[in-house]
Amino acid sequence: MNYILFVAFKMLFERRRQTLVSVLGVSVGVCAFIVMSSLMLGFQNYFIQQVIDLEPHIKIKPREEAQEVEKYTILLGAKPKEKDRILGWQEIIKDLEEDPQVLGSAERLISRGILKYGIKDKPITLIGINPQREPKASVIERFLVYKRLDKLETNRTGVIIGSLVARSLGIKELGKKLVLVAPNGKSLLVSVEDFFDSGITNIDDTRVYINIKTLQSLLERQGEVNEIVLKIRDVDSAERLARELKEKIPYEVESWQRAYRNFLSIFKIQNIITYMIVFAILTVSAFGIFNIIMMTVLEKKKDIAILMAMGFTRRDTLLIFMVQGLIIGVFGSIIGSFLGFGLQEYLESVRLDVEGLIRTKGFVLDRSPILYLYAFAFSLFFSLLASLYPSYRASRLNPVDIFRSQ
Repeated sequence: MNYILFVAFKMLFERRRQTLVSVLGVSVGVCAFIVMSSLMLGFQNYFIQQVIDLEPHIKIKPREEAQEVEKYTILLGAKPKEKDRILGWQEIIKDLEEDPQVLGSAERLISRGILKYGIKDKPITLIGINPQREPKASVIERFLVYKRLDKLETNRTGVIIGSLVARSLGIKELGKKLVLVAPNGKSLLVSVEDFFDSGITNIDDTRVYINIKTLQSLLERQGEVNEIVLKIRDVDSAERLARELKEKIPYEVESWQRAYRNFLSIFKIQNIITYMIVFAILTVSAFGIFNIIMMTVLEKKKDIAILMAMGFTRRDTLLIFMVQGLIIGVFGSIIGSFLGFGLQEYLESVRLDVEGLIRTKGFVLDRSPILYLYAFAFSLFFSLLASLYPSYRASRLNPVDIFRSQ
């Protein structure tokens, strides 16, 4: 094997410039794969993790026309047709919490509203929560700036407002008095107890949390809820569990995957586009490898004939040129990995306000080592693939024909 490596290196070094170009081509492809995958997966994983932590793993909410199931009915006689409330929600929660897959549950009352501060007003989504039960079903406290969720219990007119809601209204301090206007026209003077900052623009720009009893009183819906939220052990099994619950509960059951299916679909398209670009870069670099090995075969026919005459087999000849492709792929991968690592370090150090679907203070990167392994594997695959045909051509040369033509 040593003599095969010696001959392979010798032929590559005789064409230094072309070899260097091929190695750089592979390096660019590997670097592009690592950096683009890191940016893409970092953004996607950050968004999904925020959603998993912030949003309920599973929501139970009314259908257009809820149908009664005897177990949960609280009325006798005619079947109720309720469009915006869950009947018998206490019994539903009690049964759900007996399921070993469920870590916690909480009731909510959701409504639209308007928040007024001075001459400014802001359309909002009102979420009435039970401050004692809500932490069991979500990690809302993680996103609170001052961690004052308990204030909604002691101050029934207190609210927690999204950071972008606060910015729109010009509120920077706690304790500010606001006027909350409900859809039924009733209004309530409330005070800011905390700010909610999830990093997801659409949520921070609309949400306002309030004690559920206060919201029930404001909406004249005493004791009513229109959403039950669940936190489960295995977030990836949310869709499966939601389908199981649909068969037991006469209400709409929605997993976080279904609630954000549009975003997840966009992520799939984004992945396809990204990998197509990387595939194109690696394909171009593969053509460079193909070109240098093919030219070597054409220019070194006499040398190949001499090697065969000295005892080199067709298999040895095939391996010589396959090894050349492998060498280019290995060195290109190593250089590309260092370039990718350096570029990741630079991007991670850049500080800028990114505000779109999510808000961050810089690039969100996935620094998983598996990206380097994938990049290494892909580069070797393309390098070997590019060297396959020229190596085959070299191994099929007939030394007698070559000597006769000289």
